Amino acid sequence: MNTNVNMDAMDAENTSPAISPRRRWLVALAWLGAALLLLLVFGMYLNPDFMLTMADQAWACF
Repeated sequence: MNTNVNMDAMDAENTSPAISPRRRWLVALAWLGAALLLLLVFGMYLNPDFMLTMADQAWACF
């Protein structure tokens, strides 16, 4: 059994490239925007008039 493991080689294989702070902010803003959009859409479903309009438009397709 070979117990001589080259730790430098293992570390080089497992490292991921660093993400720039600007890209990290852009990713965070994208997730925030997606979450806000989902909250807006789900919030519109609480409005009965919106639900009735959506149902009428869905039935109009058939």
